[in-house]
Amino acid sequence: MSNSNAGNLYHHFISRLTKKKPTSEQARHARRALQNLRPFSISNTVMTLSILFLFLPLAVIVVYSFNQAKGMVWTGFSIGWYKKLFFNSDKLWSSFGNSLIIALSSAGFATILGTLAAIGVNWYRFKFRAYIQTISFLPMILPEVILGISMLIFFSAVNIPLGMLTIFIAHTSFCLPFVFLMVLARLDEFDFSIIEASRDLGATERQTLFKVIIPAIMPGILSAFLMSVTLSLEDFVITFFVSGPGSTTLPLYVFSMVRYGISPVINALSFIMILGTMVIAFSLRNFLKNIAASK
Repeated sequence: MSNSNAGNLYHHFISRLTKKKPTSEQARHARRALQNLRPFSISNTVMTLSILFLFLPLAVIVVYSFNQAKGMVWTGFSIGWYKKLFFNSDKLWSSFGNSLIIALSSAGFATILGTLAAIGVNWYRFKFRAYIQTISFLPMILPEVILGISMLIFFSAVNIPLGMLTIFIAHTSFCLPFVFLMVLARLDEFDFSIIEASRDLGATERQTLFKVIIPAIMPGILSAFLMSVTLSLEDFVITFFVSGPGSTTLPLYVFSMVRYGISPVINALSFIMILGTMVIAFSLRNFLKNIAASK
């Protein structure tokens, strides 16, 4: 046997020994399942700690809303704070009503303006388009103290009395960039060949807007609206600067109670708000799934 043949046999033998056998599909699934069963991986630990950090305070609020005593010492189960919430908390409900009115109205107006602005910026090409996109994000990165002070100075300069109207304008201005960003992100995934098809079928620009574009980006619009409602409901800093007599919102009312000690009635209201948020979230989740399935 020649040296070349021997060398070929040797390399063939070594390659057969070192060659990895193909892994079957069942083996890959078993390996993946084994990795998923590892209870003490870093990712699982971080995820668990994050969930506890986010939801443990909510659990504490729910538990102590049923506490018989006012303090943090558990003395017994009671629904007395819920009775006081529904039958003896007129000022609390008044402030919550103000917050709800401001949140829904400002979120709705900001959603309309932000959606139209995002469609216009994404659809048309005009001068200073990039600068407008950059400037529109400034309220998202500026501290709320600066926004509140600037709006207070503006309202004082134009002689607008502080009240519900000024809170509405301030919250609309604050929520507008978030709506603009979310709808713009949705439009980046939009198939503009649909617009060309609608034009080929004789649709006008207005018909294309209301019958093609807006229905296609409706999940993004609804998400932006819900985020705006949340931002408006929980805002304290901007509202503190632009509120006036008779326009106390829920965050301002809760803040005014801190000096006297927060009543567990707030815990009861928080639990009701948590339940309402969960119902709305799951309902809209199924609604958005149906929209996505119908497309």
